[in-house]
Amino acid sequence: MKFVIQRDQLIASVQNVMKAISSRTVIPILTGIKIEARQDGITLTGSDSDISIESYIPAEENGNVNIEQIEEGSIVLQAKYFPDIVRKLPEKTIEIHSDENLKVTIRSGKAEFNLNGQDAGEYPQLPKLQTDDSFELPIDLLKSLIKQTVFAVSTMETRPILTGVNMKLENQTLTFSATDSHRLASRTIPVSEANNEFSNVVVPGKSLNELNKILDDTEEKVEISVTSNQILFRTKHLNFLSRLLDGNYPETSRLIPDQSKTVLYVKTKELLSTIDRASLLAKEERNNVVRLTTQGNQLVEIASNHPEVGNVTEEVSITSMEGEELKISFSSKYMMDALKAIEYDEVKIEFTGAMRPFIIRPANEDSILQLILPVRTY
Repeated sequence: MKFVIQRDQLIASVQNVMKAISSRTVIPILTGIKIEARQDGITLTGSDSDISIESYIPAEENGNVNIEQIEEGSIVLQAKYFPDIVRKLPEKTIEIHSDENLKVTIRSGKAEFNLNGQDAGEYPQLPKLQTDDSFELPIDLLKSLIKQTVFAVSTMETRPILTGVNMKLENQTLTFSATDSHRLASRTIPVSEANNEFSNVVVPGKSLNELNKILDDTEEKVEISVTSNQILFRTKHLNFLSRLLDGNYPETSRLIPDQSKTVLYVKTKELLSTIDRASLLAKEERNNVVRLTTQGNQLVEIASNHPEVGNVTEEVSITSMEGEELKISFSSKYMMDALKAIEYDEVKIEFTGAMRPFIIRPANEDSILQLILPVRTY
């Protein structure tokens, strides 16, 4: 195998596939990066058997030549050394060459590295997903679906299914939802060209966080294909494959109250910064609890107290309020996470009493929903 490649292109691809490589894997060859050269370009692969990432660099694109002098072949190189070597090479182009004894030479300018490679034939084959049932989304839309839900997944392994985000496609509507059983985050979008339906697809939160980092904020599309135990996100130069979590995701729709007793409309940023200040005195072990009390005349009071430290109260003006007066306590962290995820200037908060879950949505938009369970304080 041999090729000469632009260094910057190689660095970007290496950084992408490194996100799937773990030093703690039980399969030794998976600590390496697989490099495969063909006449049309080279493909790098990284995997930890939960996530697999393939990054493709075309030999030529839009009239620019990325790779020259290609002799086909493949090799696996140690991920512990190869990325640092590539990053620190002196020139803009790099020549990589491997012989039949799996010895690899990396040259750039006056620098030359000789590495021992591993046989690419021993690298596990990535499953080729049948993509009859795939559908497409704009990348920026997928990223906001992830951002508005993934923070609410559980970090506790006691219920592994809750460490993932549930994807549901029904009646040409795609729903992402995540819950750690104290809160719920969900977002729904229409997907007109999707013909298939699925309901119990649960993608590990870790996979979605990595995918979110890798995808460029462009208008380009990402193709999504789902099988019984894996999901593939495919863009022009990237295949991102993740296993799905086993088990049945709980039915979250019954958590959502269908009527409310108190409804507040309030500016998102003002409420967020007030709760942020109040949480400064809410100590960690008490779940960072703050208290919200309606004050009639277009005001609510946000307060927190810590017996040993002191207390804080601050009033926030609200746009409007409907229904009865209310006093309720909740985790400031959960509330701040929810408000940050809603990228709208004004939110509508619907309460059904002091001990019932309450709902936060953008003021004029029903597709985004955050639900939080209050905290009992005596």
